[in-house]
Amino acid sequence: MADTVDSLVARVHELLVVHLTQGPEAPAEQDVLASLGRSFLGAPRRVDVAAGLHDLIARAGALGPDGSWLVAAGHASLAGAAVAGGRADQALFHLDAAVTAGFNDCVALHADPVRPLHRDPRFQALYGRMRITQADLDEFFWLHGEMQTMSRDARDASVDNVGRLDTGVSPLPQAPMPTREPDTPGVLVTRIDLAAIQTALQQVVIKAEFQRSAGNTSLSLIDDTWDLPRARQDARYADEADLRRRRAAEARAFVERPGAGTVLAPCPPLGSLTYPA
Repeated sequence: MADTVDSLVARVHELLVVHLTQGPEAPAEQDVLASLGRSFLGAPRRVDVAAGLHDLIARAGALGPDGSWLVAAGHASLAGAAVAGGRADQALFHLDAAVTAGFNDCVALHADPVRPLHRDPRFQALYGRMRITQADLDEFFWLHGEMQTMSRDARDASVDNVGRLDTGVSPLPQAPMPTREPDTPGVLVTRIDLAAIQTALQQVVIKAEFQRSAGNTSLSLIDDTWDLPRARQDARYADEADLRRRRAAEARAFVERPGAGTVLAPCPPLGSLTYPA
């Protein structure tokens, strides 16, 4: 079957989800995924994500201009893995290729693991080639902020659900993905990154929830001292917490800032941006 943009989007999403949960070179700010994944999903299936991304780049390149942003996504992901692995030259090679293909996420390039590269003239040169609009920059900040928020929510949920005696299952809610037409295709790259993080976190959390629920069901059937009133109380508390999380996720939906510029301009000066905490 011939490749399409949609089929390759699904492929890069799949590769990123595997990468996020199998480690060991997941970005530091996403360590929660690898650690929770090992705890609740067991030993991850080993997939050669790098080989998959190289294959994706070749297939996306064959689509011509329509596939350029997927080429950028592949190279950006390889650059991220190289940064996490301390391979600066490899990271710069893939970043340069990503920028050539349309990558312009200057917010991502201000994350702590990337900052050591700021002193390298090669990095400064590729950063200087990127162009962005103010409207797209606003969305980049939102996308990365949502990555951090969902990671915190997953950690909080894993703590909150310890010791629950009910058999309910609490999924991890997510904010809706922005639907605006971006000014630059680089925004699509970071949307895929966020979508992969959302999927990976949801998989880990729901797996842990099903394990807890099944365990409580079994214990309630065989343990004459099972605290049923406590289980009912936990269920009510969980329902209330789930509702609060859903409403909070809905309230985090991206809203375009009135008057945000749509004219291409150089990215803000290197070092002037603060990565969302």
